[in-house]
Amino acid sequence: MSRRRTLGTKKKIALLVSAATVAGGGAFVMASTSNASQTPTVKSAADSTVCQGLATALGNNQKFIDGQKANPDAQSAARIANREAVIAQIKVQQEASGCAAGESAQDSQAAQPSAPAGNAGNAGAGNAGGDQNAGDAGNAGNAGGGAAAGQQVCNGSTVTLSGEGGAPAASSNQFPAGTKLKVTNLDNNKSTTVEVTSVSGSCVLLNNAAFEQVREAGKFLIRRAVIEKVG
Repeated sequence: MSRRRTLGTKKKIALLVSAATVAGGGAFVMASTSNASQTPTVKSAADSTVCQGLATALGNNQKFIDGQKANPDAQSAARIANREAVIAQIKVQQEASGCAAGESAQDSQAAQPSAPAGNAGNAGAGNAGGDQNAGDAGNAGNAGGGAAAGQQVCNGSTVTLSGEGGAPAASSNQFPAGTKLKVTNLDNNKSTTVEVTSVSGSCVLLNNAAFEQVREAGKFLIRRAVIEKVG
């Protein structure tokens, strides 16, 4: 009788250990599945208009840096340092928005007239005059700089942000510093009039303050925009 009771106790212990093992394995599987479901999905520019806008902004700033490196002048180092800081901030925004940090895309300028042969060196915003000399003689005859006040320009261009701080302003590779541009977002009918203060790698980039005046919530790219030269 004593032996049978002892064997019965051992069997009970074995069954309890087996049950605990199975339960533990199930808990591990459930925890692994739960953790996997909580892993954030990184989006690309193709997946999200927010990510596309940020990637375009990063690409335009990188394009400006490349132009400055290709045709440097006395101020290029300072401009490059400024734009590198802007790119770093854009990468922070990409991460915060669930986008691939560092993803870059160049703004499409396909709908714009090509620059004259004598101005080819300015297409990448790398002209020797840099930010303050964007309106030099070599840039005066291009499609943007030669437009009359009140004329619609940069047809078909998307508009995004440069990532720069400060009062509302714009940068451009088409217009000299001091030019005033009116940018209208056709998706929400909001407009802002800003002054070009520096060179960029596309027709018009709005700094953070200016972009906030016309953006749709959560978006970093304006696909349907009207850009007018007003002064």
